[in-house]
Amino acid sequence: MATATVTAASTLSWLHSFGGTQNETTKVADKNRVFVVFAQKKAKKTRKIILKEDVEYLGKKGQLLDVKAGYFWNYLLPMGKAQIITSSLLKEMKMEEERIEAEKQRVKEEAQQLALIFETVGAFKVKRKGGKGKQIFGSVTAQDLVDIIKAQLQRDVDKRIVFLPEIRETGEYVAELKLHPEVTARVRVNVYAN
Repeated sequence: MATATVTAASTLSWLHSFGGTQNETTKVADKNRVFVVFAQKKAKKTRKIILKEDVEYLGKKGQLLDVKAGYFWNYLLPMGKAQIITSSLLKEMKMEEERIEAEKQRVKEEAQQLALIFETVGAFKVKRKGGKGKQIFGSVTAQDLVDIIKAQLQRDVDKRIVFLPEIRETGEYVAELKLHPEVTARVRVNVYAN
């Protein structure tokens, strides 16, 4: 039995050299042999996935997540809501993001060029029937400005992007055209009575 104790002590010192502790081992004595059983930690069973569509309480389309394997295999995969991330999929996603970013940049540059055109034109002239003094009959609306832009520049502009101050008298005003979330063109509107 003395050799079994010496063997167990040498095995424990060998275990300590790998960073293990006595709590992680179990000694099983069988006559003159000592077996050391390593306790394995519970493996984390998660999968790295990408969502193909919005999933309530989980995330949005295109989001990278770690989810439990059972949830992925039993719900997300059969419903077609997610797929496991692979290196080729990551490359494809990166290329798609670059393409979308380039498209956004192109749209912004076009909006900046259009804003430059609008600002260099000068003032758009609007005729209205005059009343007393500087008063005009009716008012100048966004649709009126859109029609004038189309007539002078042959450009279609949506009236929802035109922001005009309330115009009820003759004079010069400044209108804003929100061409892009980051690009706004300021145009002068000259209202006169005929």
